[in-house]
Amino acid sequence: MTHKLPLVFLACLPLIASAQVQPSPADTIPEKMPFDVPYGMPVSLDKAEAMLNASVAEAKKRNWKINCAVMDSGGHLVSFKRMDGGQIASIDIALHKARTAVKFRRDTKILEIAIQSNPYVATLDDVIASRGGLPVIEADKLIGGIGCSGGTGAQDEVVAKAGLAALPK
Repeated sequence: MTHKLPLVFLACLPLIASAQVQPSPADTIPEKMPFDVPYGMPVSLDKAEAMLNASVAEAKKRNWKINCAVMDSGGHLVSFKRMDGGQIASIDIALHKARTAVKFRRDTKILEIAIQSNPYVATLDDVIASRGGLPVIEADKLIGGIGCSGGTGAQDEVVAKAGLAALPK
């Protein structure tokens, strides 16, 4: 009995080698590092509390039940608030959003968008591709992250932005 499969495979090699490979957006090489914000000193408890109070006030104004967390520049919890009736699952999600914003130095919304065109993003450790996580930047340094969860991604993002806007100068 002769084995014809290897001969067929060898005959196809020139076709495989000549196939056109389409360029991927991931092959683009930017001139500068994206999101190259240096890590700074950790956000203080007072600043974290001011941000969380503003986030909760925004959520109350809209009658949303949200959980919000602030992490320091090392991705460790500084403060957390869970509104009455806030979804239990959203406790961990808020923590994860804040940590992701710190670790990746970008809004989690950017990861949400990126995962739609670049599925490999889902393979990265600690990615949460859902809006509502924002890096906290002061004096051009990343000092922490705020993450909110309990509503839709858009609602979570509104509440997180309200907290970020209240960052004491």
